[in-house]
Amino acid sequence: MVMYGMTNPVKSLKFGENYKVFYFIRRIIMKYNIYCDESCHLEHDQSTVMVLGSIWCPYTKIQEVNKEIANIKSTHNIPKNLELKWTKISPSKIELYSELLNYFFSNDHLHFRCIVIPDKKILNHEKFNQTHDSWYYKMYFEMLHFIFKREDSYDIYLDIKDTISSQKVRRLQEVCSNSLYDFSGSIINKVQVIRSEEVAIMQLVDLLIGSVCYENRAIEKRSSAKKDLIEFIKKQTGYSLRKTTLLREDKFNIFVWKAQ
Repeated sequence: MVMYGMTNPVKSLKFGENYKVFYFIRRIIMKYNIYCDESCHLEHDQSTVMVLGSIWCPYTKIQEVNKEIANIKSTHNIPKNLELKWTKISPSKIELYSELLNYFFSNDHLHFRCIVIPDKKILNHEKFNQTHDSWYYKMYFEMLHFIFKREDSYDIYLDIKDTISSQKVRRLQEVCSNSLYDFSGSIINKVQVIRSEEVAIMQLVDLLIGSVCYENRAIEKRSSAKKDLIEFIKKQTGYSLRKTTLLREDKFNIFVWKAQ
């Protein structure tokens, strides 16, 4: 705990004053960046499964992480500005993506959380007086609120998808603020869209949510390369990727949401 040069700031204080000092010290925060992405989030598309996911990392480590991912690309003769995606995985690139996954699991500063909606077809938005759009933001908060800690602060980054990205940012910030009550101002610094091809860590998010979504989809003809990567993730985590993990799992956390 950082005391900023105070060797014993509470030694001579009364109980009530001690509490105030301890509360002040508790509010000395750790800042994190959260990078978010989604897979098959549209109400009517070819997939019944939907996944929202994020990686969070201390702000002070972001530059280092992006640089090391760029180095991994370089060792495989991949330009650092070339975007890596789950949909681009092929047998010829299996070593590259395996090394990226290994980097994630070996880096103590990187943490992943996702929420899986197994079947969008059974959603009944009318019953709960909501639209797919409003439900989508509720699910985003359900995914994010596990990450938040009162004593820390967060910058949230979303992958830019379309022309309504600014509206998406505003709506998510409103939902999080309304749900977090009076803590939101000190917890969430900002919500901002970025281009995933320009931020390497966002490409790692795409890789992880892609693997979870793929494993939960009913796909008859499966890619051997993707199957191998999923098996690697299962071995590293000890999880099936199809069920909710332990609540306090903070390395690779999955919540399987079920419609009521």
